[in-house]
Amino acid sequence: MASLEGLGSSSSSQTIKKTIGHRGLDPSGETTYKKTTSSALKGAIQLGITHTVGSLSQKPERDVLMQDFEVVESIFFPSEGSNLTPAHHYSDFRFKTYAPIAFRYFREMFGIRPDDYLYSLCNEELIELSNSGASGSLFYVSSDDEFIIKTVQHKEAEFLQKLLPGYFMNLNQNKRTLLPKFYGLYCVQAGGKNIRIAVMNNLLPRAVHMHLKYDMKGSTYKRRASAKERERAVPTFKDLDFIQDLPDGLLLEPDNYNALSKTIQRDCLLLQSFKIMDYSMLVGIHNLEQAAREQAARERAGEEAADQRPPPSQGQKSLYCTAIEAIQGEAHGKAALDTEDNMGGIPARNSKGKRMLVYIGIIDILQSYRFVKKIEHSWKALVHDGDTVSVHRPGFYADRFQKFMCNTVFKKIPCKRLSVTLQNLSTLWLHPDSLPFSRSVLSLNSVETTLSNSLLGSSELATTAPSVRFVCVSFAKLSCYAVVLNISHGLITASHLCHVLYG
Repeated sequence: MASLEGLGSSSSSQTIKKTIGHRGLDPSGETTYKKTTSSALKGAIQLGITHTVGSLSQKPERDVLMQDFEVVESIFFPSEGSNLTPAHHYSDFRFKTYAPIAFRYFREMFGIRPDDYLYSLCNEELIELSNSGASGSLFYVSSDDEFIIKTVQHKEAEFLQKLLPGYFMNLNQNKRTLLPKFYGLYCVQAGGKNIRIAVMNNLLPRAVHMHLKYDMKGSTYKRRASAKERERAVPTFKDLDFIQDLPDGLLLEPDNYNALSKTIQRDCLLLQSFKIMDYSMLVGIHNLEQAAREQAARERAGEEAADQRPPPSQGQKSLYCTAIEAIQGEAHGKAALDTEDNMGGIPARNSKGKRMLVYIGIIDILQSYRFVKKIEHSWKALVHDGDTVSVHRPGFYADRFQKFMCNTVFKKIPCKRLSVTLQNLSTLWLHPDSLPFSRSVLSLNSVETTLSNSLLGSSELATTAPSVRFVCVSFAKLSCYAVVLNISHGLITASHLCHVLYG
């Protein structure tokens, strides 16, 4: 357990040199939050969660009631200890737990057992994330990469409490969502300050190197990463950066694209109903081919031990929390790669055919369209184009966000037409390298089936369904099937083949 010395300290030695919101640095260079050192805050969080999870396990299981959403439990940690808390050598503090019964139910819905939750958060020291963004919040990740802990402002915590009944209803209807999964809401009270924290799912696993990272709102007004942000090892870019870097977007298999679009539409509708806006889509991109080159370079240089990222998790404890699960896509799609099976990313390609894994989630949903936001939008709209600023009416914001994500960021792999006649079918079979793609046949697993006229969608084919043989062929830009027909008429196009492949 981390030492809690400096908890709530207000002495001159804790004077903040540099602050962003409530976050700052003390003279030794350690991060502080409301003048409490990061190490002290981490220790208080772990002591508090250890107690609250332990006491909750003694309460009988029951259905969640409406009053459960408003319950706040509080436990005092005096330095001399008590019959409920251990003794310690630092300042007294109080730990509050919001809606413990409701959050226990949420954790159970996602398959998180109390002992797993406690082990993940309290068995080893929490890891502070250096790239915390411009909000002034502190972010910690559990040592097993499962959970993110974020400090939240008073208004955000208050809004989440009001949101809980609707959040409960939505999770019962749909567990697969891109919205944050909230597993707990707590408050550390020390030195006259309240530090509120939320425990959530971790969207970007540290075991997977993110070559690119974007925070996008669907807005174009001042949506570029700052010069200071670009100096980071892995900057968080924004909307205009994405358009410049990937003008053709990220190409997904049709099944995954349709599932993603449906999920975004459903989530945006829910956020709009709660009058929530100013949220973002966090997108992490792992370039598989670049990662392979980096690994090969490390092995050649004998620097295998230099990679400090933790090994991939032996299996996520939380259900529906990988990117591929969250969009209701199949974990083993038609073009799935062996390496993707245990990494949880969504298979994608760029316009050059480079293979990627994409990790996504909607973040920063605790912004209600309150009076201050209305004033902010009105002022920006007077100076700039009101339709391009990020602060906007919830309905318009949701519509713009959805269109940007589904039309600009993510796109369906197109089916390019390729005429295949009987005269060149033998060429395709014997000489696949002659196709206008960069890769030849990877496997020749034949399967017999019968294809009807309606499935082929061509009136030029025979009136009776011919027997056909499919041979699996993988290309750099398009996965399709070479078809060998036992009939002597008709013309098979790539659109027919794609229809067979994708349904």
